[in-house]
Amino acid sequence: MLFKLMLAMLAFAANSVLCRLALVDQQIDPMSFSLIRVCSGAAVLLLLYLFSARKAKIEWNIKNGFFLALYIVAFSLAYLHIDAGVGALLLFGTVQLSMVGYGLCHGEKINMRRGSGLAIAILGILILLLPGTSAPHLGYAAIMVLSGIGWAMYSIAGKDMQNPLASTLANFVMAIPFILLAYVAVDAKSFALPQGILLAVLSGSLASSGAYVLWYAIVKQIDRVTASSVQLSVPCLAIMGGALFIGETLSWRMIISTVIVLMGIALVIWASVEKSDSRKIKNQNI
Repeated sequence: MLFKLMLAMLAFAANSVLCRLALVDQQIDPMSFSLIRVCSGAAVLLLLYLFSARKAKIEWNIKNGFFLALYIVAFSLAYLHIDAGVGALLLFGTVQLSMVGYGLCHGEKINMRRGSGLAIAILGILILLLPGTSAPHLGYAAIMVLSGIGWAMYSIAGKDMQNPLASTLANFVMAIPFILLAYVAVDAKSFALPQGILLAVLSGSLASSGAYVLWYAIVKQIDRVTASSVQLSVPCLAIMGGALFIGETLSWRMIISTVIVLMGIALVIWASVEKSDSRKIKNQNI
């Protein structure tokens, strides 16, 4: 489980780096990036589905397609003027609040240990946002928050999916018409250079399609609080990726906050595993 979580989080962070890298160098416009990303992702998922040993029934869901499209379009638009790490912070900070809030409203409880882990992880993110770094553009920050809401709803819906591959394929296909509508609605000049197309294809085919199948499989086995907490590692990874591949600033404060966030996540996961083991022992005694 831990290895799968690590792969999924690395892929999520890669999406931020790939998108920002394509847009900051003006290799492609945001809407073209979104469209190529979702189409390449759908193509890879279709191939995986066709070659799968057991072909589960495809569940078409317009709502899930809309949530995925909302996340992808807003994600690309926001990264026009937001660094990879800062964008990931806004995105997954929103995801954190949305999923925890939804979980609490639907009966999930947070004990002292899990609450402490959450607090530590959020503290690590707040350290990154302290004065001293340039604040993100308010309008584009709001767009990234909207993207976070879309991803949170998409993750929540994943708990009800029966087959991760078939469901993700359906969601990507259903997202295409919504992204096409957004592409037409946004009256802007479209352009796509070879490098931008390649980055969009990599984002869709590698960092999105396979990773989302993996995430849907994982999210069915963990509760919403744990799912949201684990995703707090993505901003830390995106910050490192932005520094390495895009030349964005990496400071000691970023490194320290990364360690703090990962410590908080580890505490939440440990508490969740302990809770699960206690429940199993209780059931065996009964």
